[in-house]
Amino acid sequence: MIKAIFFDIDGTLLSHKSKRIPNSTIDAFKQLREKGVYLFAATGRHMLEMEQLPLDCLEFDGYITLNGQLSLNASKEIMDESPIAKEDTMQMVESFNEKKVPIMIVEKNRMYINFADEQVKEAQELISSPIPEIGSYQGDKIYQFVIYDRDNQAKEIQKKLPNCTMVYWNNDAIDVIPKDGGKAIGIQNVIKKLGIKREETMAFGDGHNDIDMLQFVGIGVAMGNSSDDVKKEADYITDDIDCDGLYKALKEYKVI
Repeated sequence: MIKAIFFDIDGTLLSHKSKRIPNSTIDAFKQLREKGVYLFAATGRHMLEMEQLPLDCLEFDGYITLNGQLSLNASKEIMDESPIAKEDTMQMVESFNEKKVPIMIVEKNRMYINFADEQVKEAQELISSPIPEIGSYQGDKIYQFVIYDRDNQAKEIQKKLPNCTMVYWNNDAIDVIPKDGGKAIGIQNVIKKLGIKREETMAFGDGHNDIDMLQFVGIGVAMGNSSDDVKKEADYITDDIDCDGLYKALKEYKVI
């Protein structure tokens, strides 16, 4: 019996073609809510970004944000956190200050970038999110960096980050998170608190940063619009987001 489901947002809940949540997904959430299933967002996004998206029609029991580095309950209070190690933080801040490549810094209550170019604009438009404000590092804990990398400079930066890994969410945009981080770790921590078994969980995703999540849960579902590397790691491949894929998979597994 499925007791908790974790949903990626972009390309899974939110269509970038229609810029909205499919009606079938809204209906599925209502049915799941009536059955008492826990519903969590599991995203690479920050809460500040999610608050600007048309997600008001969906009710969540919590949020696994920044690829698992910051988990919040329904009241948006911290459940678990995993900031980037100080050694790697200082190295990334140095690259941020050099301004050779656009880099975004993501803190608990703040997101800001060293500079923005056309590449940043294109990447942010793709996820229906505005360009972050230009800012400077003031010493707070950092949970994620985003490198907008068209010239493979990220590979050189990564060599200097012993405690971090990089996860692509766009051909030119990369999330930098702790090596032991990821959505799966966020899910593991949440279900432990809820007393839910791994086999009682389900997840939906479409991007490379969803792979560890789909591998970890009891049933991992890849959207039809997923890339091939995501599909091969899933237990089930459903239809595209714009063809009611999420609803169809829930019906297939008799969750609704």
